Amino acid sequence: MTEPREVTCRSGARRALWSCVAIGAAGAGAAGVWTAYRGPDPLPLSCGAAFALLAVITLHVLGTRVDADAHGLRSRTPLRRWSAPWGEIAEFRIRLRHAHGSRGGQSRHISVLLRDGRRRTLPRPVGHVPGLARFDDELTALRALHQRYGTDVPESSRVPVITDHSAGRFPLGALAWCVALLVCAGVAAAFVPAAAANQRAWETAGPCTAATPAAERRACLTSTTAVIARTDPNTPRKTSWVYFAGSRPFERLAVPVEAADGFRAGDRVRLTIWRGEVRTISGTHYVWHDHVGTAGDVAAVASLAALAAGHPAALLLLALRNRRLPDDEVLPSALPFAFALAGTAAWLVPLCYLHPTTPFASAATIGWATAGALGTLALLARAWRATTVRPPRQPEVPGAAPDLPDPSGEVFLRARFLDHTDYNPHGFGTHIALGDGPPAVTPGPGRFAARRIPLERLTVRTVRRVRGGDGDTVPGDWHIAELDDGGRPVRLAAAPDDLARVLRELGPAAREPS
Repeated sequence: MTEPREVTCRSGARRALWSCVAIGAAGAGAAGVWTAYRGPDPLPLSCGAAFALLAVITLHVLGTRVDADAHGLRSRTPLRRWSAPWGEIAEFRIRLRHAHGSRGGQSRHISVLLRDGRRRTLPRPVGHVPGLARFDDELTALRALHQRYGTDVPESSRVPVITDHSAGRFPLGALAWCVALLVCAGVAAAFVPAAAANQRAWETAGPCTAATPAAERRACLTSTTAVIARTDPNTPRKTSWVYFAGSRPFERLAVPVEAADGFRAGDRVRLTIWRGEVRTISGTHYVWHDHVGTAGDVAAVASLAALAAGHPAALLLLALRNRRLPDDEVLPSALPFAFALAGTAAWLVPLCYLHPTTPFASAATIGWATAGALGTLALLARAWRATTVRPPRQPEVPGAAPDLPDPSGEVFLRARFLDHTDYNPHGFGTHIALGDGPPAVTPGPGRFAARRIPLERLTVRTVRRVRGGDGDTVPGDWHIAELDDGGRPVRLAAAPDDLARVLRELGPAAREPS
């Protein structure tokens, strides 16, 4: 196969893109002419702005390209240009990103790792499912040029795949969420004293009297009578209304749908007003009380926001803790820390709600907080152990004594081959049957539709952790056994202990080739 001397990566369907540019320009021009002759009109102006935006975006797509030749790699967009000689490029990687849209899925980009450790994502090519053939061809061509003109280029057919859960990506989004939630928690906590003062004022407020000065009438309770003209109950997502006859003391009042259903036209009610707002509507058959925010409500919101910030903080902790892992290895799941946060919420939120301003004022609350804190520390320690990266257990040496007990009877372990084979067609297998009968791939914990694993063809090469190219369906705490199936690479995924047991039971497959 002839190696390419030059590679150009740009968007496809250029004729359709130029048509979009023409349509956008024509629409914007027509809107401008209409405005010039008829004067400003919101609808033509909005349509013209939309057409102009379409033309600008399409021009940006058309003006984005990546070129490569013997001198190096060049990236160009309408707003930015970048280039690097082959000697500064260490390797090419695939960057997987979640594609937001009606179809969802993922998009593939090419990430360039420079020898100084910096990374840069190229604007082209971009691959989507389906339609990855062109992306793979352009990536292969770029890697061929790098192999030919680069210096100290490792000859490896494997391209590292970086995902949102890989060690080679710093979670900037998690950092932003953590900071934002902590700020929200701090702001909410700052309003706790004011909410407590407002709650005490409402609880101690008394009826206004004739001797009450006008300046102090907002702090006392004012009562007035009114007649309900009609009600307008709506769905819970829409505001319901109560209308008063003669618009006295005002035309209408927003109430929950239950209150709108409880009152009837012609009902004579008494309104209780405090600080210029109606707090109670008392009728013959129904009484509605407006909720006055308490310090417990605000403190509970602040605690929930602080606990919610713990999840992105856990993602940051895992990224920093495992920063020495290979960039394409998948980080452990943050789910154990989520369980710890849920356990903390079970005692912290009620404590903040019931004792918002005096959480340590009594021996009971101190004991409550102490026991809860100890429980949280135990959960965090368990989460720390659960997210510890376990080095893969390599295949046992032939003749060595097994360190795992032999299975008694038949067992079905959660393990699956990640590649399409004759014993795992289209990846249907989810379990491996061991014990009674030969090892087999099954679509569940049963022998139904089982397919025997050809032990005579399999040879284990190595055992490793999960990488980005293994797919999102493989849990991050599983391990991958790379096997040779008659000259074809095959991957077997399972939990570490289950994988070691499967490899031991496979017998001949757990031996290195001589």
